Amino acid sequence: MGWKTLDDVAMAGKTVLVRVDINVPMESGRVTDSTRIDKIKPTVEDIIARGGKVVLLAHFDRPKGKVVPEMSLGHVKDALAASLGRKVVFGSDCIGAAAKAAIAAAGQGDVVLLENTRFHGGEEKNDPALAGEMAALGDLFVNDAFSAAHRAHASTEGLARLLPKAAGRLMEAELKALEAALGAPVRPVVAVVGGAKVSTKLDLLGNLVGRVDHLVIGGGMANTFLVAQGREVGTSLAERDMADTARAILAKAAAAGCTIHLPLDVVVARAFKAGAASETVDVGACPADAMILDAGPLTVAALTKVFETCKTLIWNGPLGAFEIEPFNPATNAAARVAADLTRAGKLVSVAGGGDTVAALNQAGAAADFTFISTAGGAFLEWMEGKTLPGVAALNA
Repeated sequence: MGWKTLDDVAMAGKTVLVRVDINVPMESGRVTDSTRIDKIKPTVEDIIARGGKVVLLAHFDRPKGKVVPEMSLGHVKDALAASLGRKVVFGSDCIGAAAKAAIAAAGQGDVVLLENTRFHGGEEKNDPALAGEMAALGDLFVNDAFSAAHRAHASTEGLARLLPKAAGRLMEAELKALEAALGAPVRPVVAVVGGAKVSTKLDLLGNLVGRVDHLVIGGGMANTFLVAQGREVGTSLAERDMADTARAILAKAAAAGCTIHLPLDVVVARAFKAGAASETVDVGACPADAMILDAGPLTVAALTKVFETCKTLIWNGPLGAFEIEPFNPATNAAARVAADLTRAGKLVSVAGGGDTVAALNQAGAAADFTFISTAGGAFLEWMEGKTLPGVAALNA
């Protein structure tokens, strides 16, 4: 890794432009989940402790280059001040006189929050002129928004080309965790990939079979692979037109020495609703009028043995329809096994993706995983082996 951290740069007396992701959910003008705000605190506190002035750059929603009052970062100011425990000075623009005035008005220990970068059409176009105007505001650039690193925008990629730069603490943690999981992992490595459709995760599966020792496929995706093997899946969600693709992935895995694990037994029901009558059957015995909604206990037992033989785990996606009981036991049980092994020091576990975080929280397992990424799209693109512009710019 060629990128610098906060430990590698001098900040005393410098204005530090910090790209963060505080695109938080709101309702009736109030922040309903401050998790993303809370996560930037270590970076903010570190910069201030080293004598730097913090100026936050961020996007909020999708105004598409226009000033949309409902999408102003001004709505986030109070929640930001409460989380950081510091005075926040808001600038009504992220460039020009308004931004400079806000920076000048902030005292030592205050935090400056500039307006939504996406109010400018040049942000998502990575316009060099806009990046240049942002760069004119500070002395140093810190990127602490891994979740936006897969976008080549002016405030993520362009700005990093114009100022001395470093990764913030959250970005640093994400990059180190992913390097430990896929870059230079301790082997054997097992990846769990769930979700509804194979078609949305072709790049991911194609990359993983060449980089991990075991690949566990769950959720609706597993049904497509079962179809490819000639098994009956009843009325289950399955992409039957992707059967040839599934067989190609199985062949690629075999050639690479990667063992693919599919369900051995499944939980089936006639209706997809909470409390629906269900039964557990052999994977090849799904009734024609039933659908597969979870993996069964034999599958969980087999996965437990795989986890116990591995040193590194990457998890993206549930094993079943975990949102609805009684179709969450497999995801919950497997997650708890991974958490127990991690807590015992036997496994490095890294997980990410929206459904994944929700599933692990529901299982009560998230706190014991080595690292949980909330980056969504950036996490997936990293797992797919793609270059992330925001990260590449830090290495440049």
